[in-house]
Amino acid sequence: MDPIFTFLITGFVSMSAALSAGAINKLPDEQKTGKLAERNTQVAIIMAGNLAALSMIGAMAFGMLNLVWWIPLVCLFISFPVVHILVMQRLIGDVKNLILMTPLVIGSIATLYYYW
Repeated sequence: MDPIFTFLITGFVSMSAALSAGAINKLPDEQKTGKLAERNTQVAIIMAGNLAALSMIGAMAFGMLNLVWWIPLVCLFISFPVVHILVMQRLIGDVKNLILMTPLVIGSIATLYYYW
């Protein structure tokens, strides 16, 4: 697979999961209902966000090594967050996005390991 596609896919999945986990953690306790109010669920969300953040660091390192330096930086600060906020967050919401992206983050870790 071409390094640009590997970086874009793994980076976006990781950034989207990390942003969703952060948004869920910032919700006030009054808005957390059902399973979200449980302590174990909150710990799982934090762990998923941390895993996504570590995967994002790996994707950035992969991008810096294999691409021109400005491509990963532009994606990190502009492209990935904008696409997450304008598309993913509005279409499916933060909770469903985190549920969808967490297995993809695990797959992106394996993909980065394989193509590195």
